[in-house]
Amino acid sequence: PVLGSIQDYKLLETIFNLYNPEIVYHAAAYKHVPIVEKNVSEGLKNNIFGSLNVALVAIKFNVQDFVLISTDKAVRPTNMMGASKRFAELILQSLSNEKKITFSNDLISLNNINNTNFCIVRFGNVLGSSGSVVPLFKNQIKNGGPLTVTHPEVTRYFMSIDEAAKLVIQSTCINKNKKISEIFVLDMGEPVKIYDLAIKMIKYSGLTIKDQNNPDGDIEIKIIGLRSAEKLYEELLIGNNPINTSHNKIFKARENFIEWNILKVKLSELANNINSNNTNEIYKILKNLVIGYNPKI
Repeated sequence: PVLGSIQDYKLLETIFNLYNPEIVYHAAAYKHVPIVEKNVSEGLKNNIFGSLNVALVAIKFNVQDFVLISTDKAVRPTNMMGASKRFAELILQSLSNEKKITFSNDLISLNNINNTNFCIVRFGNVLGSSGSVVPLFKNQIKNGGPLTVTHPEVTRYFMSIDEAAKLVIQSTCINKNKKISEIFVLDMGEPVKIYDLAIKMIKYSGLTIKDQNNPDGDIEIKIIGLRSAEKLYEELLIGNNPINTSHNKIFKARENFIEWNILKVKLSELANNINSNNTNEIYKILKNLVIGYNPKI
């Protein structure tokens, strides 16, 4: 284990120089939707520019395969966290399309041949992971309730930790197209209504639901309202035509991206507005670059 921040490019250089990794799985991101929504500049420093740092240092040290762990919230996002993850996807798509990468700022000076295979794996919620609704419901049942659901119609995709990890690794094996960064979408089955999940977890615990029809029941389900910038349902594709791969649970999404020479100018603009904490301009840049971004502001 090495403790550090992906925002620290010099530290990343030291780590990559020391360990010379062949494969990088990049999962470091601020993922808490309301917190990122309230802390725009800090969220983007990490999710966008931290991701840029790791990708550039991977190119510099000739990492063979680079995998970005993305999210269904990156598709037509309504929140800053989702928009930042889609921007990170755009960075990888743009870098992957270039044979030689040039980039410079106050800390980074890069002029390297690009030998890295970049790919993106996009999926939804992982059962049992930090922040997952299942351990939350278990804890609420243990404490006698109520179970808190944001909206009676809210739905989410779910997958086990074991299955998600295996499919991410298998996506790396499929990704051998150096020309364009592949976006892999995991087959997560049908989305689950969170309200129905709450009912099942109460019943599977051997308890009864407390409501108007059963005022003497054990556990109440309480509707608390959608969180800031939260969507009722998530999607995995911007387009509508996933492409089959050699694995029946992994699909490819071919989606538009921005040429690197254009994107790095936009990155500079974004960095300047982050440094001055100009939130209005930050929103304008993201709305211009991230297809379908519709912030609830």
